[in-house]
Amino acid sequence: MSSYTFSQKLFTPTPPERGSFPLDHEGRCKSIMIRYMRCLSENRNQNTMCRDIAKEYLGCRMDHDLMTRDDWSKLGFTDEIKDAKET
Repeated sequence: MSSYTFSQKLFTPTPPERGSFPLDHEGRCKSIMIRYMRCLSENRNQNTMCRDIAKEYLGCRMDHDLMTRDDWSKLGFTDEIKDAKET
């Protein structure tokens, strides 16, 4: 007997929301991720101390097509862009 009833809607898949991305099954960016996690634990989870590693990690993911390429300003790195323009 089928569990489908006539009143149920068909499931339509939707793309993942921003911030969701595929897992790094091949471990291409794993070493950077481990450095970032170690940095967080050494700095009592204060991510401001580890922003350079986070940027490197996101860059690695973009370089290996594990996430879509996006402007750094949209990823929360506006301070670095302002500093580069001033110098």
